[in-house]
Amino acid sequence: MPQPLTLTSLPLFPLAAVLLPGGHLALRVFEVRYLDMVRKCQQAGAPFGVVCLRSGSEVRKAGAPQEQLHAVGTLARITQLQSPQPALIHLECEGTQRFHIQRSHVLPHGLWVADVQLLPADHPTAVPPHLMVASAALARVMASLPERPGHRPTPQPTADQLGDCGWVANRWCELLPVPQELKQQLMQLDNPLVRLELVADVLDRTGIARA
Repeated sequence: MPQPLTLTSLPLFPLAAVLLPGGHLALRVFEVRYLDMVRKCQQAGAPFGVVCLRSGSEVRKAGAPQEQLHAVGTLARITQLQSPQPALIHLECEGTQRFHIQRSHVLPHGLWVADVQLLPADHPTAVPPHLMVASAALARVMASLPERPGHRPTPQPTADQLGDCGWVANRWCELLPVPQELKQQLMQLDNPLVRLELVADVLDRTGIARA
């Protein structure tokens, strides 16, 4: 078995949101601690890590307790960067690979950095017949999503994507109106079939898949 790949001093972007592999995230960056980090990542073609907050605020506030982070996050690859003003960046990025934080600390100017171990990508797993209703419902929902002004159009899923447990489960995790804590727990699951089974339970309880 090969040793898991580790990254040292990975810059982190704590958010009140969960980024999943294959997902897209739009950010409005204005804090000094992130402006320099984002520009350096863009120049180097390097990712940063997105982690969901356990507690604390996305924006630093004087006298506030230090943020608490979940241990598992996702690498974010910058796909588009615009800087309409010197102290403002509009950023679009894509989630690539999950990671587990081994050690983390805060630099003097407030930026979190961590040594992380990359987690294996989902093993391709065909959607079983009893879960195809979740896949079909996802296709309908994604076809009806409106285009967001100023953002790239949402690409329509391929047959291969709609037939893969991990991809279908991840896209539903992004769309479902469930607590971030549940989305975090689903993202952390290593078995994509189990992840989709749990998502299908939510769809069944809410009636979304039958809409």
